[in-house]
Amino acid sequence: MKVLNIHRRTINEPIEKVAEAVATVSTPADKIWPNEHWPAMKFKNGIGVGEKGGHGPIRYTVEKYQPSEIIQFQFTRPKGFNGIHKLELKDLGNGKTEISHTIDINTSGKGTWLWIFGIRSLHDALLEDAFDKLENNFTGGNKKSEWSAWVKFLRRQMARSS
Repeated sequence: MKVLNIHRRTINEPIEKVAEAVATVSTPADKIWPNEHWPAMKFKNGIGVGEKGGHGPIRYTVEKYQPSEIIQFQFTRPKGFNGIHKLELKDLGNGKTEISHTIDINTSGKGTWLWIFGIRSLHDALLEDAFDKLENNFTGGNKKSEWSAWVKFLRRQMARSS
């Protein structure tokens, strides 16, 4: 099954400041990944081309990294996820930056069922939490996207099984 899943958010800060915050991903001072509610993104040697890591049961390798522009990952797990996900920054001018996250995969076998019934909803909630955290970093606000009933249910089930 072809999957193209895109999240975008405009941050009212210049690209240089947003890029600085994004560069903290998977570090102890992470300003974007919502470690407070989700499995941490971990890379042994930080973000760099060829580095292997992931979060929870999801695994990937850094395929492309150009600060202020793109971090692109190639999925290695779960089985049946064939493709990439990427985080991109775009200068919108007037001190505004668009951050986007794209999953572009073809699923097969068990990977299709995992995407449809679990990962898609959890992924969407995680991404909105990440963008909230990034935005709150600049505004000092407390923006928090609401999780769907399905996401809350899946999280309860996952907590019970661990």
